Amino acid sequence: MATHFSLGDKSHPTDFPPVSIILTVLNEESHLRSAIQAALNSDYQGEIEIVIAVGPSKDQTMQIAREIATEDSRVKVIENPTGKTPSGLNAALQNSNNEIVVRIDGHSEIEFDYISKAVATLRRTGAVNVGGVMAAEGMTAFEKAVARAMRSPIGVGAAKFHTGGSEGATDTVYLGVFQRRAIEEIGGYDEEFVRAQDWEMNYRLREKGGVIWFNPDLKVTYRPRSSIRKLAKQYFEYGRWRRMVSRTHKGTVNFRYLAPPINLIINILSLAFGVLVSPFLFIPSATYVLAILFSSLYIGKSWAERIRLPIVLITMHFSWGFGFISSPRNLITR
Repeated sequence: MATHFSLGDKSHPTDFPPVSIILTVLNEESHLRSAIQAALNSDYQGEIEIVIAVGPSKDQTMQIAREIATEDSRVKVIENPTGKTPSGLNAALQNSNNEIVVRIDGHSEIEFDYISKAVATLRRTGAVNVGGVMAAEGMTAFEKAVARAMRSPIGVGAAKFHTGGSEGATDTVYLGVFQRRAIEEIGGYDEEFVRAQDWEMNYRLREKGGVIWFNPDLKVTYRPRSSIRKLAKQYFEYGRWRRMVSRTHKGTVNFRYLAPPINLIINILSLAFGVLVSPFLFIPSATYVLAILFSSLYIGKSWAERIRLPIVLITMHFSWGFGFISSPRNLITR
C-alpha cells in the first residue's frame, strides 16, 4: 500500500509520528518472513523502521532476516549473541531511533491497522504502553486446539490479552507499543528475566506512575507451539519465571497464578492417597478430568479440536503449575 512517505513526502504528520518496530528472534525460519511482511504491509502513514535482533539460531533465521533487509531498506538486522529475549530487545532498542516503539514477535503477525490504532490509543489515553489481544490461530489440527485453549479462560485464566474484555488500564499487555522515554527511564528490559520480561517491565512502568492500557481493537495473530513437547516446555517456563517475578516484586501474585500449582498439588495428592488410602480419594482427580472433558466439548469448535483439547489443557495446567512449584531461587543471580 502506497503511503505519503513511500511516495516521497518525508514530513511527519502530527497524527503519524515515526515509529520503531523491534523484535528479537531465535530459530524462527518458519514464521519470520510472515511476521515482518505483516509489519511492512501496515496501513500506517508515518515513517517505519524495523530492527531485528537475531540470536545464534540453528536454522536459516539469520539468512532470512538478511534477505528481508536487502529487499527493504527500512529493515535493519543486528546480532543478539546471547539469544536471550530481553538482551535482544534492549539491543534492538539501542539500534532504533524513534520515540514510539512497537514490539512485535517472530511468532506472530500484527493486523494491518495495528500500528495506527495503537499510536492513536497512546495519544488518546496518555498511557506509556498499550496492547491488545493475543489472537492465537493454529495451522495444523494440534495448533488449532492449542489456539482454542489459549483464547479460553479455561486454558489461561481471565487475562484480557488472551480472552478479550473491555478497554482500560491493566497490569500487563501482550508485546506492546511504548513511549521510548518511559522505557529508558526504567532502564529498559531487565536482562535477568529470560521469560516474563514483559510482565516484569510493565510492573516497573506502573511503579513509576505509568499507565498500561488494554485496547481489544488491537489484535496480533499468534502462532501456537506445534507439539506437546514444545507446549509443555513453553508453559513450564512461563510458570517458573512468573514465580521469579512474584519473588522479585512482592505482592504481585494473585489467584490466577496460584491456581495451576494448587490444582497440580491436589491432583497429585488425590492420586497418591487414592492408591494408598481409599479409592474415594480419587474423587478430586476424577472431578478435574471430567471438568476438562466437558470443557473441551464446550469450547471446541470441531471434533478435531475436542479430541485434542483435553491433553492440551492438562499439559498447559500441569506444566505451568510444575514450573511455578519447582522454580529455583537462583534463576536470577543478583
